[in-house]
Amino acid sequence: MSHLPNTIKIRLSALAHNLNQVRRLIGPKPRIMGIVKSDAYGHGLIQVSRSLEKNGIDALGVTFLHEALELRQNGVRVPVIILCGIRSREEADLVVKEDITPMIFDMSSAEWLSRSAVREAKRVPIHLKLDTGMGRLGLPHVEAPAFLRRLMELEGLYVEGLASHLSSADSPESDFTINQIRRFEAAVDMGRSMGLELPLNHLANSAGIMAHPDSHFDMVRPGIMLYGGLPSPEFSCPVPLKPVMEFRGRVLQVRDLPDRTPVSYGRTYYTQGPQRLAITSAGYADGLHRRISNKGKALIAGEKVDMVGAVCMNMILCDITSLQTEVRPGDEVIYIGDSDKGAIFGDDVARWAETISYEVFCSIGQKVTKEYIE
Repeated sequence: MSHLPNTIKIRLSALAHNLNQVRRLIGPKPRIMGIVKSDAYGHGLIQVSRSLEKNGIDALGVTFLHEALELRQNGVRVPVIILCGIRSREEADLVVKEDITPMIFDMSSAEWLSRSAVREAKRVPIHLKLDTGMGRLGLPHVEAPAFLRRLMELEGLYVEGLASHLSSADSPESDFTINQIRRFEAAVDMGRSMGLELPLNHLANSAGIMAHPDSHFDMVRPGIMLYGGLPSPEFSCPVPLKPVMEFRGRVLQVRDLPDRTPVSYGRTYYTQGPQRLAITSAGYADGLHRRISNKGKALIAGEKVDMVGAVCMNMILCDITSLQTEVRPGDEVIYIGDSDKGAIFGDDVARWAETISYEVFCSIGQKVTKEYIE
């Protein structure tokens, strides 16, 4: 028996299901780069990447070099793209040695890579990151022609594709996204007119995959949808996804409190008549946001019950007054997951916390021990 009160279960079969749903949406032509940055959104970098590789993923996307190196050291051989590029000559040497593909958005990193590639007698694939409207990382798209001409003069480099990122693809108002797609398409056409093959151009994130078929190009980058989450809590997905992460804890104590009893820090909740409460084993130290205080729900005895009072560091109180089933210390509590009587998804928690499921998964995933289920 585990001595850990809280556990995360990662269902790799659900991950494979969601990958197949991506394929269903994009058709046979575009390739798929599974985004596994930030410990695979809290789901576990190595285990998730191995599962995606086993299920035929074409590439994996990470944020920084250390994640790419961890994948290589753990036997993952599919192409790995570093979304935030490299920062030194030493990183350039490691990228070339380990056959890793970096994003490029400045000339200094391209020159480092060129020197390393020539020294190792290798041809290194790179992806040029363009800013088409995100206003974040990347080269302004209008500067792409001049930058590409300089890249083409460097030995040992192969511009495999152009990349950009959609800022608002989950928004009902689509004009801005359409303009981003057009800018990106123009950049690809311009690069190919210069004689570059550019076989792997990619723009679409999960929202783009779901809502904007014109953004698919040669490769897509699913992130949150691989894990069964939505780009935003109110977004509607055209295909059924399965949640990959389940978060479960335990009942620590059951208490009967009289009417008008203050509950938890700050007295933000008073009992409304006699109430039976279950004190449960997770809190904000385990990644559950304090913002779900008096708004969230959990599953106890399989049924949805309200969280009451402020979320504590290691505990949450739940109102079990209406349950017909007797609840005892040690009984299971489901914070994210399902039972035969109900379900709570990451997007539900995100809605209560006024955030997005990305943050929910990352917060929980870095705090709680994970168990993987094939």
